[in-house]
Amino acid sequence: MADKHGRIATLVIRNVTDIIMKEIQDPIVSLCSINEVRMNKDNSFAHIYVSHLQKEKTAELVEFLNGRKGYIRQRLGKMMSIYKIPDLLFVEDKLYEKGAKIDSIIDSWKNK
Repeated sequence: MADKHGRIATLVIRNVTDIIMKEIQDPIVSLCSINEVRMNKDNSFAHIYVSHLQKEKTAELVEFLNGRKGYIRQRLGKMMSIYKIPDLLFVEDKLYEKGAKIDSIIDSWKNK
């Protein structure tokens, strides 16, 4: 069952990326990346972690994509043949910020 869960998450990330990059014509999506999709156990809900190359535009990107999640979900339904298309929530990915913070902590520890 976990394998099916992983396959669905992979399909969601691939298809959502295609929809955003090919069908949504807005400059803000040109420099965005989808880093991860986390699905709940029954695959009815997907948290999609996104970031923007210009960090200050990430919040604007998240708001933009959440405003268009109905369209993205509709297109996703036409691309995937599964029983229930998951509800989507776009979330700011803070992984890079956490990584930079950890690097700075390690560097400061090395300098002591």
